[in-house]
Amino acid sequence: MHPAFSVIFLTTLIGVGQGLFLALFTGQLYSLARLVPLQDSQTFYAWGSALALVFLALGLFASFFHLGRPERAWRSAARWRTSWLSREVIVLPLVMGLIALYGLAHWMEFTRPLFTVSNVLPVDLTLLLGLAATAATFLLFICTGMIYASIKFIREWATPLTLLNFIFMGGASGFALATFYSLFAAPSLIKMYGIWTIILTITAFVLRLVSLWRNAHGSHISTIQSAIGVRHPKIVQKTTGGMGGSFNTKEFRSGSTPERIRQAKWSFVLLVFVLPPLLLTTALSIHSAPLLALAFAVQMIGLIIERWTFFADATHPQNLYYQSM
Repeated sequence: MHPAFSVIFLTTLIGVGQGLFLALFTGQLYSLARLVPLQDSQTFYAWGSALALVFLALGLFASFFHLGRPERAWRSAARWRTSWLSREVIVLPLVMGLIALYGLAHWMEFTRPLFTVSNVLPVDLTLLLGLAATAATFLLFICTGMIYASIKFIREWATPLTLLNFIFMGGASGFALATFYSLFAAPSLIKMYGIWTIILTITAFVLRLVSLWRNAHGSHISTIQSAIGVRHPKIVQKTTGGMGGSFNTKEFRSGSTPERIRQAKWSFVLLVFVLPPLLLTTALSIHSAPLLALAFAVQMIGLIIERWTFFADATHPQNLYYQSM
């Protein structure tokens, strides 16, 4: 498939925003359980929510470059009953709104308990908004991942691994940003976030390796025989059937060589999954701020390459008909 950079930036940026919010709310839950010190609402949660919104907004902005008629973008939500893309269009603003309310509630310090569960857990407005935003965030992960996982005729995408990879890579990048953010807003949480980043990154690495193995060793259902309706065992295509390129030959092909895609795979494995845990482990042991920033930056670059590979490595069945290029 042709990798559209607008969609690449959309999925990577909103993934960071989603992961960062989940990291913030995880910190709040940890503080309620008294596993970490209680953090200042305005300094940590409010500004952290604003940072998450920045990434979500940048991702939303990037998506407009993928539209032929941006002024008709509102119509993309019309097919919500059957289209995961329409559901994503609806859920993304919902997530942004709930995170904005979560950050605003912390900024206004609406932290007085509304009620107590079992005389142990005080429940305030920020906790309720955080739970709602968490549910919406995972729903957004599902909508984004299912846009691709639901396309059964693209074998590389049609697997639950696609959804899991979106969730864990978004979570890993968001927690990596939370680790760096904590350096300024909540130093006592750096270790907790750093450890979770390493755990999520390793989990994402395992899942992505499984998906790469699956894509490399599987076979496509469609063949050149089924593409043209001829059962002869030996068919050689001599031409694409036209005098020049078309939408089909441009949008459903990556235009990259197998060697380039192979190099991209090695690159993102190194940048997303290998270097960040090493940098974080070193940064946590020697308390290095530059290494924390470098770990997040390296992982973001790797995620962009990974998402490019995600599209470039997918084979549309129609390419069986247009394979002679």
